[in-house]
Amino acid sequence: MVCPKCGSSNYIKNGTVHNKKPKMMCKDCGRQFVKERIKAEITEEKRKLIDKLLLEEVPLAGICRVLGISESWLQRYVNEKYAQTPKKLKVTERKKGKLVVQMDELWSFVDNKGNKLWVWVALDVPTRQIIGLHIGDRSREGAKALWDSLPPVYRQCAVCYTDFWEAYVGVIPAKRHRAVGKETGKTNYIERLNATLRQRISRLVRKTLSFSKKLDNHIAAIWYFIHYYNLSLS
Repeated sequence: MVCPKCGSSNYIKNGTVHNKKPKMMCKDCGRQFVKERIKAEITEEKRKLIDKLLLEEVPLAGICRVLGISESWLQRYVNEKYAQTPKKLKVTERKKGKLVVQMDELWSFVDNKGNKLWVWVALDVPTRQIIGLHIGDRSREGAKALWDSLPPVYRQCAVCYTDFWEAYVGVIPAKRHRAVGKETGKTNYIERLNATLRQRISRLVRKTLSFSKKLDNHIAAIWYFIHYYNLSLS
């Protein structure tokens, strides 16, 4: 056995790969390799199973352990899938009339807890569909981006229930904004949705080792689940 890069036979053992095969490291060029490397084929059935597991509270490392695939391959697969995930909601059309919306913001972070990121969500009460989404900071600009993400019919007709966070004031028209406490029950559905998001998206769990290190993947993982959630309602 020789190094596939430089052809040297001067190598040492250097642990194992994900399937427990011995891994070698060339002492001359530093290349790491295994003996008789076999490229495993990822079947379409396994890819579909991965797509389902990405919608559950399972970290990428856990998916690798269960399915016996490498973390590097899975990370590339996830990057490609998330890059193709639309960043715009498909919402069931509603006619003008008495529309009721609940809004709230959900705390998360990328890489470390000092790098906070807020998930702004708007929920249509009768259909339970997510009709607005923005991921950013907790400023008034974030509230404005959430408001702008709503379909036009909601911005024209809906009564919006929120908590007392000051960023909503001045963004939502005063005549249709209702700031209420949790005891009123007027934000129960959006609070329950927040719990669902934390239970289903491993990156949003408060104490987790499966947090995002890349901002784009953090945002795309949330969008990926939101699309699935709305589709499951329809």
